[in-house]
Amino acid sequence: MLARRRSQRIRRSVSAAAVTVAVLALGACDSGDDDGTDAAKAEAAQGPSVVAPGKPGEPAKTLSAEEAAKAAPDNTPNSADFLYARMMIVHHGQALKMTELVPERADSDSVKRLAARIAASQKPEIGAMQGWLDNNGGAKKQHDHDHGSMPGMATEAQLRQLRAAEGTAFDELFLKLMITHHQGAVTMATDAISNGRNIQIGDMAKDVISQQSIEINRMRSM
Repeated sequence: MLARRRSQRIRRSVSAAAVTVAVLALGACDSGDDDGTDAAKAEAAQGPSVVAPGKPGEPAKTLSAEEAAKAAPDNTPNSADFLYARMMIVHHGQALKMTELVPERADSDSVKRLAARIAASQKPEIGAMQGWLDNNGGAKKQHDHDHGSMPGMATEAQLRQLRAAEGTAFDELFLKLMITHHQGAVTMATDAISNGRNIQIGDMAKDVISQQSIEINRMRSM
């Protein structure tokens, strides 16, 4: 009887100890979860870190989301961005008028193919620039720029001469005027990259430089 009572007391002690250990373990787990959650919330509130490349010879820097936002360049359009979009729409428009004369007046198949490529690329570019103006509040302003203020634009006298030409004479004059026209577009695009601030306008200007520089070289070889 005495041995049985001693055994029961031992079992009760062991059970109590086990319960105590379990409670302590749960408390520790709860405490760890709270700390982890708090840390995660704090990190989420701060945003992901950003690795910014350093200058030549300097190591990269790790910036917080807030620091990265402050360091990012200002993408707000400035007057140079709006001026480029408005003027290039007019500039491209004249190029399209010139290419419209080609099918009926040109003699060279190479000139006809070139004109078709120019029209196919510049029509969408006009749409993209007009869309950009619409989205940035610049669509209401008039395209009141004097043609003489835009580099590369053909004069009215030159356009009359082109309309009157046919065959090889047309081909030669068309290439001469279009080379000058493209060079003017490259100049305008270069100015936009240097003086503008909007990334989208800068990308469009780079596309103009790339495409029209290729076409200038092609026309010079024709």
